[in-house]
Amino acid sequence: MWFGEKGGKLYVFSNPKAGKVKRIRNNSLVLLAPCTMRGRITGPELQGKARILPEEDWPRARKTLEVKYWLMRVPFLWSKNSVLIEIEVA
Repeated sequence: MWFGEKGGKLYVFSNPKAGKVKRIRNNSLVLLAPCTMRGRITGPELQGKARILPEEDWPRARKTLEVKYWLMRVPFLWSKNSVLIEIEVA
């Protein structure tokens, strides 16, 4: 999952129909861990709290992702159906 960090918070984007988005709507507590591209955990798990951002906060969160990933600037990667999620590590 692509993420950006700013001010001690992580920002990610996802399809609103994805399992992680549905789960966050029901329970905002999350576990985070560094991993490989295939999902093999490579470090310690951290607890956090996630929230789906309202649309007025999307530009700030999106800019955080664009700084790290230049491909985020390409329009076809950004679907109008995507949502942005903010995660605060406990």
